[in-house]
Amino acid sequence: MKEQEDSALVALAVDGDQRAFRELVERHQARAFRTALSILKHEDQARDVAQDAFVKIYTKLPEFRGQAAFTTWLHRIVSNLCIDRIRKTKRHGEVEYDDARSHGPQTAASGSTLASVYLDGPGRALERSELREQMGRALESLSDSHREVLVMREVDGLSYEELAEALEVAKGTVMSRLFHARKKFMNAMSGYLHAR
Repeated sequence: MKEQEDSALVALAVDGDQRAFRELVERHQARAFRTALSILKHEDQARDVAQDAFVKIYTKLPEFRGQAAFTTWLHRIVSNLCIDRIRKTKRHGEVEYDDARSHGPQTAASGSTLASVYLDGPGRALERSELREQMGRALESLSDSHREVLVMREVDGLSYEELAEALEVAKGTVMSRLFHARKKFMNAMSGYLHAR
């Protein structure tokens, strides 16, 4: 149902309906930001990428054919912009990872994270922070393609079919890439997990 509504809004926006485009942005801006944040680990950069994604979408609306869901198209654009930004950052020097900036203050309303699921309890704030930091380092250790597929599957919850569409690869390639991404992520986490 939502996909049909998105397609209808895209069609209206292509015809120049500014309200339809504004509704698309309002409907999906939080998702675009979450995707960018999960890849970049930096709130300001994630906001910039989310905004850039909708600017790009606006200019490319006539190219959207509706063969994939609008959300799949959005994921692909956000992910590509994130990867471009990471590559530029690496060319111009590393940026220090700041866990507090990437996660912000944790509140009950923000929902449970992997850290809070496994390390629940008020006295465990330091351990949760260490786990988040280690998970961030583990993600950063992955190649761009492995980080992208892992985030899109585990954080954004895309199906294999949606991943194949978003990444423009075969479903078998998605499954293989995801298998290797998970394996490398767990290897990067193993030292931390065994020390617990």
